[in-house]
Amino acid sequence: MDDFALRRGHHYGTILIDMQTRRPIEVLDDRTADTLTAWLRAHSGVEIVCRDRAGAYAEGAAAGAPNAVQVADRWHIWHNLGEAVERTVARHRASLPAAITAPEPQDRPDIAAIAAEILPGPVPPGERQDRTAVRTRQRWAQVHTLLDQGTSILAISRELGLSRGTTRRFARAESVDELLVNNRLGFRVSILEAYKPELHRRWNEGCTNATQLFEEIKARGYQGSEKLVRNYLQPFRAVTHVPVAPPKPPSVRKVVAWIMANPDTLAAEHRTSLDAILAVSPELAALTGYVRAFADIMGQRRGGDLERWMAAVDADDQPGLHSFVRGLRRDQDAVTAGLTMSWSSGTVEGHVNRIKMLKRQMFGRAKTDLLRKRILLSE
Repeated sequence: MDDFALRRGHHYGTILIDMQTRRPIEVLDDRTADTLTAWLRAHSGVEIVCRDRAGAYAEGAAAGAPNAVQVADRWHIWHNLGEAVERTVARHRASLPAAITAPEPQDRPDIAAIAAEILPGPVPPGERQDRTAVRTRQRWAQVHTLLDQGTSILAISRELGLSRGTTRRFARAESVDELLVNNRLGFRVSILEAYKPELHRRWNEGCTNATQLFEEIKARGYQGSEKLVRNYLQPFRAVTHVPVAPPKPPSVRKVVAWIMANPDTLAAEHRTSLDAILAVSPELAALTGYVRAFADIMGQRRGGDLERWMAAVDADDQPGLHSFVRGLRRDQDAVTAGLTMSWSSGTVEGHVNRIKMLKRQMFGRAKTDLLRKRILLSE
């Protein structure tokens, strides 16, 4: 037996399954103990009742079929244990960072060398081949050729279409290199120049936050803008190593999954992380031992060992498991049967999923009587 939602959060029914034929035999309008008791009294001969941990079903089965063996579903027992384990791991979350492995140090290139490569200094005047340099050499040669011919500054400016000031500047230059020194192509000293060694040093130390670096050099007297600092640092981000954020410790639920998993099927990296956590937390190590012992009892159907396991837990300092054990003792006969016998509620869970499909097919608008017929009569 199991419940299903007629209107989720408001109204629930109960489906009863014949575990031998695996077919539904009845649909009850609610999930109360009285309704179940009445049905069981009207249908005598029930020998085994498979149910979840709900108290109403336990009470109804005991009153309606007192001679029947109640079998608690193993999945629900294991789920209850998982909740107790999660509470315990949450209390010891300070031990979870032990699973973090320190990343291997990586070689960090010197930003000063990178800056010399991607931000080269000014080109000497004699080596410049840009359009401005070529035009300047031509004009200087034309001006000095005309000067050698005795042409005046005014005549040269008219012939070449230059202003007299420009013609005079060309005429006064003894070589073209004098004209190519100050050309606004990088020869002016940047306001950031004096602070570049400090930026290089801090970047090499691992500080790559432009805002923080700007504030640091501003405190040293830098009067430029933050944008200038950002533009200078931007090319380095593509070619230098930027430190990644340190790895986060595993979540509580992930550690719970590791503890609840079969150690033989646990991935190697997860097993290593779990071992590191258990090495620093004796409480979690003891918890893991109890969980694996319970898994052996459940997997090998050794329900007779349950009392010994509960006694060991009660004698240990495991508050989370103590609440789990108290729940087992309230329903110990059914739990022992569930850990001993092969019966379970797996079949009824499959029928509950089928009921959800039937409800969707009827758009949730059909009444309970029609839903009951579709559940009981459908193949």
